[in-house]
Amino acid sequence: MTDDVHEIPSTTPNFQTELAEQLADLIPEAIADGKVDVEKLKELLDGDAADSNERFGLFWPGKKSALRAAQDPTTATLRPDFENSKDWDTTKNVFIEGDNLEVLKILQKHYHAKINMIYIDPPYNTGKDFVYPDNFKEGLDTYLEWTRQVNDEGKKLSTNAETEGRYHSNWLNMMYPRLKLARNLLADDGLIFISIDDMEVDNLKKLCNEVFGESNYVALAPRKTGAGAAATRSEAAMRKLNDYVLIYSRSSQTVLQRKLVGEKEYPLHDKWGKYRLGQFQASGSDATRKARPNMWFPIYVATDGSLSTTEPRSTAKILLPKEVNGEEGRWLWTREKFEADQERFIHYDGNILARKIYFDAADDQSIYQVEKAWFEGFTNASGSKEVADLFGQKKIFDHPKPVGLIRHLLSLHPSKDLVILDFFAGSGTTAQAVIEQNLADGGSRKWISVQLPEPVPEGSVADNAGYATISEVSRRRIALVRERAVHDANSRLNNADEPTLDLGFRSYRLDDTCFSKWRLSSDVEPDAFEQRLLEWRDSNSSDGASADDLLTELLLKQGYSLTEEIGLVEIAGLELRSVAGGLVLAYLDEQVKPSLEQLRAVVEADPQRLIVLEDVFQGDDELKTNLAQLCKGRGVDLWTA
Repeated sequence: MTDDVHEIPSTTPNFQTELAEQLADLIPEAIADGKVDVEKLKELLDGDAADSNERFGLFWPGKKSALRAAQDPTTATLRPDFENSKDWDTTKNVFIEGDNLEVLKILQKHYHAKINMIYIDPPYNTGKDFVYPDNFKEGLDTYLEWTRQVNDEGKKLSTNAETEGRYHSNWLNMMYPRLKLARNLLADDGLIFISIDDMEVDNLKKLCNEVFGESNYVALAPRKTGAGAAATRSEAAMRKLNDYVLIYSRSSQTVLQRKLVGEKEYPLHDKWGKYRLGQFQASGSDATRKARPNMWFPIYVATDGSLSTTEPRSTAKILLPKEVNGEEGRWLWTREKFEADQERFIHYDGNILARKIYFDAADDQSIYQVEKAWFEGFTNASGSKEVADLFGQKKIFDHPKPVGLIRHLLSLHPSKDLVILDFFAGSGTTAQAVIEQNLADGGSRKWISVQLPEPVPEGSVADNAGYATISEVSRRRIALVRERAVHDANSRLNNADEPTLDLGFRSYRLDDTCFSKWRLSSDVEPDAFEQRLLEWRDSNSSDGASADDLLTELLLKQGYSLTEEIGLVEIAGLELRSVAGGLVLAYLDEQVKPSLEQLRAVVEADPQRLIVLEDVFQGDDELKTNLAQLCKGRGVDLWTA
């Protein structure tokens, strides 16, 4: 009977074991007595294996433990949160409240190699905004203690101050297992974009080279974070004017670069080739006439639109470089260079005076030139204004990324049918960007956002507005974007019909398994041991778990998505859950033991898979055996849990 009944595993896959199994399948001669023979593996690799104890790479205290954190299986599950969801029955978008390390493990089964784009804005490790539950390495148990505060002290958030030691190591230990798991989720055409600042950019690039492969590095693109009006010559002030977006591909780097450079950033052309526009007036601390007097001169525009540095008889306009504060500025070129090169390198259309930057595929610097162009105009101030406009009040969330930045990243992928993951969701910028980009170009992109239920600062604007956690702020932001999108669409349509685009989301929260686990330490008192044994024997489902909770966990562990079509059906007096239009049927009422005739009717409904809780049989092995034979006769896969 064991061949006819499949048991759903209680944990996510053990990735360490799976890797060994893959090696056994690929190189069976490297397996000896059930273990990997490392020396044999080196022998088989011959010259491809390093033969020295000295290794090249990024190493830090705790790296091995961080890797194990990614490999350790989890018993965690996601429970549906219907109250905080929008359009549950039709949407393909997902919002998850929980620790992203555990969530990434849960997503491995279905979403492996199915995510087309990942954008994350992790903590920058400034010593102030790096927060995590204390003893985070303990995983799910620590997270549950922290969120529920079941212990006497309660789990607190902590910063990563330099005074506490292992400043960079702590941050790397947080990022390493998450990036390892994230890589598994990327599709072959997948891209990952990571926002970061100077504090950890060098460590992050080395870490990503190890996780994603140095050959899959695409770019380290600077983003101008502010207008720079307050810039000084000090190093600290200069550093605050920009951060970066680190970009890696899963395997399609060449295609991405060709699109970015050729198709996106050089849209204009003339007889000399493709070009884009760059400013002709200098900027920065030395962009004044006083600093470079030979680069200040008037440019005269004739009535026919031609340009000259000597005044013609019929002058239509005089162009002079001027700073925002009214001070005299300067051009990027001298008068002599302007006269010599203006025909080819200067663009003027009556409004914009700019220089032409041509694309040269043979120029190694062309990628860097594009990087600078990518991220101008997406300032921190614009991100803050977008959130303030939605909520009707300022400072509801500190330092949100601008929506335009994420929309720009979305436009870099040739497809409009993508799955986008953000597992440091913050205020929900990525979800808003996907919604707005779909509205703009008719795309069908789907998003998955994951956010820790981090408490908002006490006394903050969000706290005073009634929000308890950042995840609450994020869900509210997405709902407000939805309301605005529906309103705008209705205004255009001049009727009450909602747009056909997906503006909803299913909300889930991370929790412990719905099924009983053995949780006692080895030094437990005998009476407590006996009591727990009885409880474990009498029930396989946890107290308070609904049928929807149970079904969600079972589907996740069998590799189904978080947006499967689910409904209620009644067959022969039994209430079952129907998944994917009846391809899967699940009977989850352990209180009502079905008869063999009722189960026969269920099997005759011809599902591909039937899921039945073990306790449904109430110890009747004959009933279970007969059901297994019925399923075998009709070609139905029977699974129990």
